[in-house]
Amino acid sequence: MDKWLWYVRLAKTRSLAQKLIIGGHVRLNRERIIKPSQLVQLGDLVGVLVEQRLRLLRVAGIGTRRGPAPEAALLFEDLTAVAKTPPEGSEAAKPVEETPAPRDLGAGRPTKLERRQLDRLRGR
Repeated sequence: MDKWLWYVRLAKTRSLAQKLIIGGHVRLNRERIIKPSQLVQLGDLVGVLVEQRLRLLRVAGIGTRRGPAPEAALLFEDLTAVAKTPPEGSEAAKPVEETPAPRDLGAGRPTKLERRQLDRLRGR
């Protein structure tokens, strides 16, 4: 299992794949596995929680090496539900603009702008 996760590029290294499995973030055919050496067969369903996102994959190939991404994509079929986009006129369709968190003057390290202003004030 750890090799397969590495082959399909869900984990950067095999040791990270092993940590995912041991940490309980991987399910094989809806059952939690705890052994990185678990065998994977064609047609198996693999659920992996990676970066706070659940991926559901069907094994389409076993693979013999970690190749380029297009080659890795042939080893699985992604069954992860795709989020539906809201209708055009709805509130949810409008992008949310992020504003920087408020900060008290003089609190923390100076920002780049504040540093430049201080340099100008000091004549540098």
